[in-house]
Amino acid sequence: MDLFSRSWTALRTAVAELSDEDFARPSGCAGWLVRDLVCHLIIDAQDVLITLVTPADTEPTRDAVTYWEVAETPPTGDDPLDALIVRLAAAYEDPGLLKFHLDDLGSAAGRAAELADPTVRVGTRDVVLTTGDYLSAYVLEWTLHHLDLIAHLPNAAEPPTEGLARTREMLEKIAGTTFPSSFSDKDALLIGTGRRTPTETEKAELGELAAKLPFVIG
Repeated sequence: MDLFSRSWTALRTAVAELSDEDFARPSGCAGWLVRDLVCHLIIDAQDVLITLVTPADTEPTRDAVTYWEVAETPPTGDDPLDALIVRLAAAYEDPGLLKFHLDDLGSAAGRAAELADPTVRVGTRDVVLTTGDYLSAYVLEWTLHHLDLIAHLPNAAEPPTEGLARTREMLEKIAGTTFPSSFSDKDALLIGTGRRTPTETEKAELGELAAKLPFVIG
């Protein structure tokens, strides 16, 4: 849960430090500008708040790793919900409003996470898991989207190193494989999720694993 807070705080800080011009740059998410990604983070914050106040009486059906699933195809940005995010982000017009809304809801989500009992079971996406596992699962969400946010912003701060390491560990468990030890955590995540194409040298190191990429997590 501490890593949830650190990863979420780092991501929100990165957004707060963006210039207005940065919001019109492409993000690492297919079909989304930075402003669209920030709008998605607002929805994420709402989801966290909703889930933390949605208790469940049944036994957990997922944990921090099994919460995520591997999709068959990468997102294109054409999904109806993805398209809605684009329209909603454009409606803000002023990037400052997006910053304010994320800070407002994001801070609330962060406080709610800090106050939550990690043993309490909650329901979301038709599954049940402990609050601790749910918040741990979101370390992957925050870390990957932090990488998406700064994909074309070379001077922006990167995700916390411990968040990168934990997300790599989760991705390897989700995918049932391991990436070469020569890969940094950041490169393993970018290449493993299809956010970056491996070089010829990296393909050689990946071996048979290269043909199985990318692992699209959702």
